[in-house]
Amino acid sequence: MRGDEGIFLKACFLLGFASICFFFTGLPPGTKGGEKMTSLPRPELKGSMSTEEALTIRRTVRSFAPTALTLSQLSKLLWAAYGISDSREGKRTAPSAGALYPLDIYVAVGKGGVGGLESGVYHYLPVRHALEIIVSGDRRGEVAQASLWQMWMAEAPIMVIITAEYKRTTGKYRERGIRYVHMEVGHAGENLFLQCVSMGLGAGIVGAFNDDEVAEILGVPPRHEPLLIMPVGHPR
Repeated sequence: MRGDEGIFLKACFLLGFASICFFFTGLPPGTKGGEKMTSLPRPELKGSMSTEEALTIRRTVRSFAPTALTLSQLSKLLWAAYGISDSREGKRTAPSAGALYPLDIYVAVGKGGVGGLESGVYHYLPVRHALEIIVSGDRRGEVAQASLWQMWMAEAPIMVIITAEYKRTTGKYRERGIRYVHMEVGHAGENLFLQCVSMGLGAGIVGAFNDDEVAEILGVPPRHEPLLIMPVGHPR
């Protein structure tokens, strides 16, 4: 009996340790992400455009110039979408039911799409405000093909892909949690839209794509279901 109790306590400890590691780093315990990780510049929190102006100007963009983004611009965009706004409590820029944060943000960076960043698929780690490379190489064309051949998407220097792990929310709210996740995707997407406009950039929005194909191209975990793709860049 004592041996069984020891095994149980050890399992509880390991489970708790894994949860803590994931919460604070965005990586499972034992994951060596340092060599694959790119720290992002601290985002500027002052802009030159009011919310009212951004709301008035915002439009869906489907044609992009081949101008690269800077790493600072990418930093600000990702922070606006789903970054940490309160480091003490871990709150983010998008509201989340129960503060469970079921979304993950991926970025498909094209060749020369972001200055100082190699082409590839990156996973945004909000707590570290950093990028972890998942897949090397320019995957924009493949994503566009998997999106019913909407090839205009591949013109944008980057594509932001928002995925959801439903269990993070449905574990508490059950079936109703699915609705909460979809609401949260809308919050994050609008954050990104408005931040783009305030920086003189533009974004498209795509919901028509083959989920499984996009997930495979991006190399995301099976539990991360793609819900939204937003090509971002300088409007042509």
